[in-house]
Amino acid sequence: MKPRETDHTLIGPFSQVVTMAGLPENGPIPDEALQVLENAGVMVLNGAITQVGDYNTLLQVAQDGGYKLQKIEQPMVLLPGLIDAHTHICFAGSRANDYAMRVAGKSYLEIARSGGGILDSVRKTREATAVELVDLLRKRCDRHLREGVTTCEVKSGYGLTVEDELKMLEAISLVNKHHALDLVPTCLAAHMRPPEFTDSQVYLQCILTELLPQVKELELANRVDIFIEDTAFNEEEALEYLLAAKELGFDITVHADQFSTDGSKVAAEVGAVSADHLEASGDEEITLLKEAGVIATVLPGASLGLGMHYAPARRMLDGGLCLAIATDWNPGSAPMGDLLLQAAILGAAEKLTTAETLAAITTRAARALNLSDRGRLAKGMVADMIAFPINNYKEILYFQGKLKPAIVWKHGEQV
Repeated sequence: MKPRETDHTLIGPFSQVVTMAGLPENGPIPDEALQVLENAGVMVLNGAITQVGDYNTLLQVAQDGGYKLQKIEQPMVLLPGLIDAHTHICFAGSRANDYAMRVAGKSYLEIARSGGGILDSVRKTREATAVELVDLLRKRCDRHLREGVTTCEVKSGYGLTVEDELKMLEAISLVNKHHALDLVPTCLAAHMRPPEFTDSQVYLQCILTELLPQVKELELANRVDIFIEDTAFNEEEALEYLLAAKELGFDITVHADQFSTDGSKVAAEVGAVSADHLEASGDEEITLLKEAGVIATVLPGASLGLGMHYAPARRMLDGGLCLAIATDWNPGSAPMGDLLLQAAILGAAEKLTTAETLAAITTRAARALNLSDRGRLAKGMVADMIAFPINNYKEILYFQGKLKPAIVWKHGEQV
């Protein structure tokens, strides 16, 4: 959604504006570091923030300049729009049967052998038309936007053929052009080896030579991801693939350390922007990621869906990492897709400060997507904002995701 040419507009007053500005990029964040402005307002022009500060001061400027006013009539706390830095929300079908088998004690392999698992989503997504994928994705974007997510990463990876991966990425592109929610596409053709191939290296070479050049030419994605696990691709295959993708000009992110620890080594070696999952990471992996400047994106939704432990978020922060929290919203392991709820639950479990949790779904999540124009309420930032019907920002996480935004602005326009 591109901002329309508008007049200067003052929005406020807010009981509190939590700007998320001026925070450290890495490591722990004490709550005292949060900039919380009382009785504040935000000035917006052409979709960007021009000033944030005391409402009465800004009101005088607005009146002198003949600016528009959007009056907030009840106590509200304003935050930057939330950023979900890892999702798989372009898919068809349901895997409720998988979930029922999993909670009844069936293993991943047993579920896969019975016709479930990722390949079940692949079959259903391949069968879906482009129009159906667009409609399904649009509806999920609608829900995310209502819940305060204003920027969302979306992966392919349920096509696993050149044609079907392009179909997915084109659906993401089309929704991105017409929906208020900003989508950041990622090519995850290396999600797993499809049944049509018996050799993983041959499949990865097919992606490199036949798919990625088209993705680049059609400007369908600037990011490439790979799943590094025993059930997907090994360390050597992934390293060779990612280095080649980087040579083609793609940013790199990695599904790493979900069940084993090879992925973080690859992410560090290739200089990935982020390594995502990290449930199995230990001190050695945390050090590797820190030294390589790789952002840690943890996915509590997958832990909830699989009934397993969370990524060691507290140790990651104490080890100096930049921590982002994302939903991993997908039809299999993480079907919930509620970013605020998952962040609140992870924060309680891992003893994260309010500042650390909020930063992980705003300013630090923006860094995980290489986006420097959002995640903070400050001059020059995109005016993506969400307001909660409270007068104390601490209540947002206190209600553990049950409290949702009452108003959402995208590029300064109320949506």
